[in-house]
Amino acid sequence: MTATPKETEYVSNSDYFGPPVYTYSLKQGIRDGFLAPYKVIKVHLDVDVEGYRPMPGEVDQYGHEIEDRLYNQKDFDRNLIIDTRTARVAKWVSDYLKASGDRFQKTIVFCVDTPHAARMRQAFINENADLVQQYPRYVMRITGDDAEGKEQLGNFIDPEARVPVIVTTSRLLSTGVDAQTCRLIVLEREVGSMTEFKQIVGRGTRVHEDTRKFYFTLIDFRKATNHFADPDFDGEPVQIYEPGEGDPVMPPELPADAQPGDDETVVDGYLPPDISLPPGVAEPRPRYFVQGKPVTVLQERVEYLDDNGKLVTESLRDYSRKAIRAHYASLDAFLRRWKGEARKEVVIDELAEEGLFLDALMEEVGIDLDPFDLICHIAFDQPPLTRRERADQVRKRDVFTKYGPQARAVLEALLAKYQDEGVVGGLDNVKLLEIPPFNQMGTPFQLIQPFGTKAGFEQAVHDLQAALYQDVRQGAA
Repeated sequence: MTATPKETEYVSNSDYFGPPVYTYSLKQGIRDGFLAPYKVIKVHLDVDVEGYRPMPGEVDQYGHEIEDRLYNQKDFDRNLIIDTRTARVAKWVSDYLKASGDRFQKTIVFCVDTPHAARMRQAFINENADLVQQYPRYVMRITGDDAEGKEQLGNFIDPEARVPVIVTTSRLLSTGVDAQTCRLIVLEREVGSMTEFKQIVGRGTRVHEDTRKFYFTLIDFRKATNHFADPDFDGEPVQIYEPGEGDPVMPPELPADAQPGDDETVVDGYLPPDISLPPGVAEPRPRYFVQGKPVTVLQERVEYLDDNGKLVTESLRDYSRKAIRAHYASLDAFLRRWKGEARKEVVIDELAEEGLFLDALMEEVGIDLDPFDLICHIAFDQPPLTRRERADQVRKRDVFTKYGPQARAVLEALLAKYQDEGVVGGLDNVKLLEIPPFNQMGTPFQLIQPFGTKAGFEQAVHDLQAALYQDVRQGAA
């Protein structure tokens, strides 16, 4: 049993054992719940779409006149380096992590070559200076020529190790790395080989129940995910040829469009003197370094796996509506689940496990809504109420009259907290009582005491939550 059959001049799994008795595809593994499904975000930068042509006589940052021709995506970070493009990629990915609410999602960024991986690492450090100050190894480069980075490989794949979080690489991590908790794969280089593309995707397909990793995301800046449209992507097993013991050592196999600098042993685009160019690879072009060119995002497209394992492109709103209604066929079904669950975040977590992240959906809707209202609005066409509107309705009903003055003060402060910020983890989370403004009102014990017991406090908060959500129209489909 193997995912990558061994095929050398002297050893062939397929010849020795014969055709596979049984094959198990990625699509089947995802459908059966053994492998993590994924979504693809394709990001199109203006310079990638339009290309780059220098002005007559334009020189790079080192004073070298840039050859006059139209440079395209195949040139970028090989023989034309645009510093603002690197910075824009790092900013987009960093903003994505910040918006997700979890900046410690293990992330692999696949770069063109080792110098590109070094530049990309620095760009990510610049974008995440706050965390890098606290965790110096938050961003690392793990490539064949980086001894310090390679030492951190074990920590990156260890689910118990907090850092490194963001790793930039070229080809070193594309295979043979069991990154169980990797949730984000960034493709910042073309991937010409279907075999290598499958291996890269495989870095994210591990399910890790302890960290609730049931899903991962591919962010593609280089059109590498076009391989998903190839029938061979989830087709028959691919034979991978590797040198066996006693086999002659051959130069590293590079894609047909590779240039010097693509292999892990190449530094700054020039081969060391004791390594010859692989057959068929042309002499390296000069590299130009362009500074200060504005780079913007033209378009972002999100693709999701459908029931047949095919990627489909649609708006996040339409996808979310279908995903929610797959769980809850009607508004009544959703309301029963929501009101029957004391901890409302359990419902939100269940949807997140299916790849439905409400923060991204909120951004597309453009209204700051409670997760409850967002779900009702998107999936069941209910008119949305803001958190302030819900809080005001509770105040008008004066639902706190049965409590004493101290208990009312705590509940009113919780309601204000909900209105202004929303609350992750539920209003009944006693840890809320340890932060402002509650810690200025007394200790958690003193604040719970007016409710009699902790259970009494939790019941009062559940009654408050019921009052927040009681006005949704029943019986709507």
